[in-house]
Amino acid sequence: MDRAYLDQKIRKVPDFPKKGILFYDVTTLFEDAALFKEMIDEMCQKYEGQEIDKVVGIDARGFLLASTMAYKLNAGVSIVRKKGKLPYKTKQASYEKEYGPDTIEMHEDTIKPGEKVIIVDDLLATGGTMLATIDLVKQMGGEILGIDFIINLSFLPGMEKLKDYPVSYLIDYDNEEVK
Repeated sequence: MDRAYLDQKIRKVPDFPKKGILFYDVTTLFEDAALFKEMIDEMCQKYEGQEIDKVVGIDARGFLLASTMAYKLNAGVSIVRKKGKLPYKTKQASYEKEYGPDTIEMHEDTIKPGEKVIIVDDLLATGGTMLATIDLVKQMGGEILGIDFIINLSFLPGMEKLKDYPVSYLIDYDNEEVK
């Protein structure tokens, strides 16, 4: 995969959702059919031949990745949503994001004990959302085989927090310099 092209396609939006935050908008990647296919193929490659039961996608861009990866890997999809968005009984986990506290939920029966799980999201920053998701998957007895992102922000502590898990990403940013 051409990392320079990937970087060029990611829209960087200063001061969103609040002043001082640089938002990495990956929706532009999903709009490019060839690039989207190449991203999904690369993210799935390491799992080919493995028995994957569920791909867990985190609200909201993670849903797009999880759905397409699950299709390619012949797996089901489980979703993580912000508190109050799921209609059935849920398990919850709270955490600190880079711009405030939040709570996420999963349906309490979406992961069965012993299921082999991959968790995907668009970006790893401080790791709070992913740690909360890991907690939810473990509460239900899921076995985490891998964690995948499009973007890793290595100038933030997310990767260090996930050191006990196999983590992959497509592109890394070591600063918030907009090019």
